[in-house]
Order: sequence, then structure tokens, then C-alpha cells
Amino acid sequence: MDNVYAPGKNHLFVPGPVNIPDPVIRAMSRNNEDYRSPAVPALTKTLLEDVKKIFKTTTGTPFMIPTTGTGAWESALTNTLSPGDRTVSFLIGQFSLLWIDQQQRLKFNVDVVESDWGQGANLDILASKLAEDTAHTIKAVCIVHNETATGVTNNLAAVRKILDHYGHPALFLVDGVSSICALDFRMDEWGIDVALTGSQKALSLPTGMGIVCASPKALEASKTAKSVRVFFDWNDYLKFYKIGTYWPYTPSIQLLYGLRAALDLIFEEGLDNVIARHNRLGTATRLAVDAWGLKNCTQKEEWFSDTVTAVVVPPYLDSAEIVRRAWQRYNLSLGLGLNKVAGKVFRIGHLGNLNELQLLGCLAGVEMILKDVGYPVKLGSGVAAACAYLQNNIPMIPSRI
Repeated sequence: MDNVYAPGKNHLFVPGPVNIPDPVIRAMSRNNEDYRSPAVPALTKTLLEDVKKIFKTTTGTPFMIPTTGTGAWESALTNTLSPGDRTVSFLIGQFSLLWIDQQQRLKFNVDVVESDWGQGANLDILASKLAEDTAHTIKAVCIVHNETATGVTNNLAAVRKILDHYGHPALFLVDGVSSICALDFRMDEWGIDVALTGSQKALSLPTGMGIVCASPKALEASKTAKSVRVFFDWNDYLKFYKIGTYWPYTPSIQLLYGLRAALDLIFEEGLDNVIARHNRLGTATRLAVDAWGLKNCTQKEEWFSDTVTAVVVPPYLDSAEIVRRAWQRYNLSLGLGLNKVAGKVFRIGHLGNLNELQLLGCLAGVEMILKDVGYPVKLGSGVAAACAYLQNNIPMIPSRI
């Protein structure tokens, strides 16, 4: 049995699943109950209203589906598009690749715009495609907001600006799995038609809930979309929303109570403060990487992610060995490099219910690991760079002033 006990806590710094805060664990530690009783619909109603706040929408309709981000992708696509519809989708890393693969397997006509891994979506190509598409054959633009494999964040406001410039009616579909509740996300302001996230990322819950939010335009498109869907059909949800029972099938009772606790923690801190905290964590990590003399996989500052940093190792090192050593010796979980960057990068996840001192422990562990595998790091260099920044930027805890 590989996953045996080690003293203390596992230091979980993969970009999801993330640490679950104690209040959420306590909220989920409960028996099953009848989801048709008055209690669960009452809880669900408040959750549906409150999840709209994390998308920053007043007009969107949310769906809390017992699934992962992959199921949320499928829900977004099949409810708004028909087989043969043309989509534009950006390939910039492993997760955007998987979403493109799903679109192709669902029989959409996918117009792939590929960039080097470490770069953001090529919006110049998007602009040229929209300019040429006077017949409006493009039915949707699909983009991953935060590509977890490479630590690249795309500019969603710029995508909306391009769509508006050409007066193009294509739906704007966004994977916000590793961004929503951690990065600036404005569904209404940016004219996003379908946005989605997963419970195991910045919400700091267990895996198992995909949250999809659809604009009025997306709901209208769902009335004529011909893709086959059953489990993911929004119409089933809407029918039960109307009668006030909310669930077309059995929900995870424990996840619903966990979501309530997770949202309460986020709102108590303040969503904008949560976003600012993630920026501090991301900035501190990048400063540490620079101090180690290593490079960020993300090639330009405008694309830097505040939820995950992909660190490029020298050619003589195997990044998978760094991840193995972290777990075997230091009880530290780091993210592997995936697909094209396998063996070339390791990833430090810094999202969810996480504070600055926890991050410093991770950075100290990475320094020891780098020394172990033969990289000439100066111990304390990255931690010192991160500390110098954080000491001047961490705010007081409001409730303790």
C-alpha cells in the first residue's frame, strides 16, 4: 500500500484537488437525509442564489450537477450546440486539449487555434476568423480561462471585445475550473454565455460537483440545440426549479452542506479579498522561482496564473523525480508535468483555502528537493524572496484587529 501514514499533514500543493478547510469537513460530516423533504430544497434555493455571486452574474442560471469539470464541459456543449456546429477552440495545454477532444467526439466541427504550451490563446487568429465569418458559421468560441498544465491565464475581456468589434453572435463558452473563486471573473460584464467550475478547485471541496452557469442567450440556444443529452439536460433542472423541488435526481447531500460552508467562508473573507490573496500567493511563488534561477513555463507576464505555477527544470533533470522525491521524503504533493511538458516542468498549486505561511512551507520543501536532485539552489533563496514580498503585502486579519 503506497499511501501509508506519515507524521503530520500531507502538504497538498497540486492545482486541485486542494486542501479542504475544517469547517467544510465538519459541515459534510453528516448522515444522509431525504432530499425531497422541505430542508434540502430550501438549502438548494439559497445555494443557487449564492453561487451566482462567485460568477459575478445577476442574469445567469446556475446548475449544480453531480459530476466533475469534464461533465460540466459536456453540459455546456450539448445544451447549446448541435452536431456539425462550428466552434473555435484554443489549444494551449493539456486541459484545453481534452476539451477539444470532447468537442470532436461530440461531433462538432472544431476549428482549433494552437499555440505553444506556455503561451496564451492567439486572439489575433480569433479576430481574423471572426472577420472572415460574415455568414456567422461559428456558433461558439470555447476557451479555458486558466490552463492548469502550463499556468497560463487568458484574457476573457479581450475575447468579448473582439466578438463585439465584429458584431459576431457566437456563444462565448468558458472553462473556469481553476479560476472561478480565485481569479477575477465577471460573467455579466464580459458577456460570457456559459461558465463552469469544479468543486475540488478554488471552492475547496471534494471532487464531485460541477457548477455550470448559463446566460439568457445560452438558455435560448438550448431550446434548439440538437445534441443528445440526458443526465446533463438543463431542461430537466429547469422543470424542477419551476416546481420548487430543484433536483431531477438524487444530489450529494454532503456536498451541498459542504458547499454552503465553503461559500460562507468565501463571503466572510470577501470574494475580492480572496482574489487578492491568490494574487499574493502567485506573486510570491513566481519570485521564489526567479530566485532559484529557474524559469516559469508561462512565457509572458500578462499570462501569469495566480492559481498554479509551472516551473521549468534544466534539461539534465526529470521533473517527475522532483515530484516523486517531494512525496516520498517530505510528504509534499506537487503537480506533474503533463503531455508535452511531462518531465520538463513540475507544478506548484496555490489555490483554494490556503494562506501565505502554508505556501512558504511548500517553497522551503521545494528548495530541499531541488538540492536533493542535484540542482545548485541556494537554500533559503526562494523563501527569502517570497518572504520579502509577503511581509510587505499581507494585510491584517480583519476580525482580529
